[in-house]
Amino acid sequence: MGWFKAAQGPPPVVAVLGRHGDAAVGAAALLSPGRALTCAHVVNEALGRPPLSGTRPADEVLQVGFDRRTVRIKAQIEVWVPPRRSSAAWEGDLCVLMLAEPAPAGAEPVVWTEMAEGQSLRAWHGCGEPITFADTVLKLLDGDVGYLDGPLSGAAIGPGFSGGPLWTDAGDSAAGLVVGQLGQPDAPAQPGRTLRRTWALSWQAVREQLYAAGAAAVVDDCRTLRAAPQDDPLGDPSGEPLRAELSELLRSLLPDPAVRAEHARRLATELGLAVPTDGSAPRAEELTAVLLTRHRALPTLSESLLTAGPYGARPERLTTLLGTGRAIEAAGLLSRGEYAFLEEHLTRVVVADPTLPARAAQEALRYTPLPAALCTARLSVTALGQVIADLEEYQDGGCVPAGTPRVPALVHLVEFVAAAAGGPVGEALGRWSERVCARLGVHPAARDQRRADAARWAGARTPQVTRLLARLTRVSPEGEGTEPAERYRCRLWQEHEGGTVRRLETGAGDAPLTPEQVGALIREGAERSGDGQPAVAVEVDRAGLHLPVDEWDAGSPNEFVPSLPLGASFPLTLRCPEMSRRVPRRDPEHRRRWGDGHGRPLVIDPSCADGRQVAALLSSTHRDANHVVLHGPPTLRAQLLDLCLALGVPVVLWDREAEGHDHADRLDPLAPTGQLYELPFRVHRFRASALPDPTGLLARPSLVWEDSARQDGTVGDHEPTLTDPDTPRPLSDEGVRSS
Repeated sequence: MGWFKAAQGPPPVVAVLGRHGDAAVGAAALLSPGRALTCAHVVNEALGRPPLSGTRPADEVLQVGFDRRTVRIKAQIEVWVPPRRSSAAWEGDLCVLMLAEPAPAGAEPVVWTEMAEGQSLRAWHGCGEPITFADTVLKLLDGDVGYLDGPLSGAAIGPGFSGGPLWTDAGDSAAGLVVGQLGQPDAPAQPGRTLRRTWALSWQAVREQLYAAGAAAVVDDCRTLRAAPQDDPLGDPSGEPLRAELSELLRSLLPDPAVRAEHARRLATELGLAVPTDGSAPRAEELTAVLLTRHRALPTLSESLLTAGPYGARPERLTTLLGTGRAIEAAGLLSRGEYAFLEEHLTRVVVADPTLPARAAQEALRYTPLPAALCTARLSVTALGQVIADLEEYQDGGCVPAGTPRVPALVHLVEFVAAAAGGPVGEALGRWSERVCARLGVHPAARDQRRADAARWAGARTPQVTRLLARLTRVSPEGEGTEPAERYRCRLWQEHEGGTVRRLETGAGDAPLTPEQVGALIREGAERSGDGQPAVAVEVDRAGLHLPVDEWDAGSPNEFVPSLPLGASFPLTLRCPEMSRRVPRRDPEHRRRWGDGHGRPLVIDPSCADGRQVAALLSSTHRDANHVVLHGPPTLRAQLLDLCLALGVPVVLWDREAEGHDHADRLDPLAPTGQLYELPFRVHRFRASALPDPTGLLARPSLVWEDSARQDGTVGDHEPTLTDPDTPRPLSDEGVRSS
């Protein structure tokens, strides 16, 4: 880097500790404040398992160490790519660990660069002692695997190095992971022929294997660096337009070498870099190299230029610099100081009320993809760093004065959190928002509009969620001859008082889920719906009407409360909009039958021999019936269920385990023809009271409930009709533009 020098000593080394928590069995690379990457065989050794065991450890907890193992943090397996023996160098062998708390402040996530033949690389033993470094050179890159030879002098890579990053000679990025040492006696490469030959997984291979393992979110959160030519660490400006543009911009912003040196020293202090003490100044190209490779370097420099430099009164001069920064992957939105301040104060918020950030995000960022951690009822302190990093990539969808930058989604969220938190923490977050907006050139009117919206939200009573809507879609098994695994996709919406429906983001996305995972997802959605107990309406296709969704386990909310079936936890009913798509006249008939909502029941008894008789009744003497109780054998019930729904009957009750009309009395405890509006709650109470049923003689009621409020296509083929965006309104006399 020339003028800038990497700090002396090894980079932060992450140790994977053995079962007794003392010695390091290997190393790891820090991906983010809450995640670390190592080899699967290192985790196996740490847990006392055979190194090449391919089965994923079940809920095992291990320890990782920082600062030469003086700081120890528990970790659990998030992603498992087992080792696969194929030759002297095995394949796979990756494990992503989720840390129970954030890594220490001094531990910076690794910046990755692509591995290339000829690179000089350095590794450290997992213990982190400076004396344990080992230098090596990548001699051959054979697909996923890189083969390295170390010099005959100095330390060699050996046991305890596996899983650690291979650092480039610049010390600012890593090209891959150490995996193992060649030289098994029975292998083609034998010890006498491979004195110091080791192999590694390139960053390219790590990235692809994690993508293949379904861990795209992990990869996308990693920091990467575009490789520069080996003979020129700064790269060739003529071949890199972005580098050339940034160098020229820095020359125009900092033409005075003394001023440039002052801000470069400030930047180096924030980044932990050493600088000369001879009074010299860095060249623009040297400063450019730092901005391109060091995380948060560019926003940190812009902050220095505003607070201690020539542009405090002219922030618009930095617009081009900040615009260029959006094309730099390592830049980020926040400066080092802004990030640390925000993380500290949001930690206080989460400790006081872990539900607040998720509630604020649902309101402030309705149309922004939310991080997975904000799609749960309670935010963990350990997930804060990842939430901040994820939201730095987005702007909100509101209006801003013409010609001014958009409002970052993170600032929008902070305004809502600050308004709800109040007190000193809320005031501090408000001042943080003002400083960040000033540095980014966000118009005060745009910021004030978000602040006013936040104040209204914090001061208003949030409409109660009256119903949780779940759309359930069966996932077909892949491949011929595949055993039909029971998997579903599940999407959730909240229905509020007044009929407003809003999509509820979940961490599951469109991933196939087991019935138990669906149950837990619905329970978590209900937990995010306020203090009341919402009803749950599950939208299914015709085949899904016969699923025992009410018996699916909802999981335990904590270590003290046992898990319960969904039907015992909530008033749960079914809906089948497929019928409206297949029967054109069904919806008008449904609205007519529902009428005023008072029950007009029809009980199917042995006198109803087939569908023709039931259709005749529903078309004549019971033309206004809005509530059918089905009895009879399963085949007839299934036929009559389709018939009732096709003719627009909004409420249908049946016992899915009944063998025939002889079992009709099993529904009597539900008072099936009693007050209609209370029927879902009677079914709920029955399911809860019938939970311990060793005899198997009690009814297993299923209830289709399609009231008029939901028979309007809101949750059907298309996404629900969400609440309209706020009506754009002028922010200033300068005019507005829609973002």
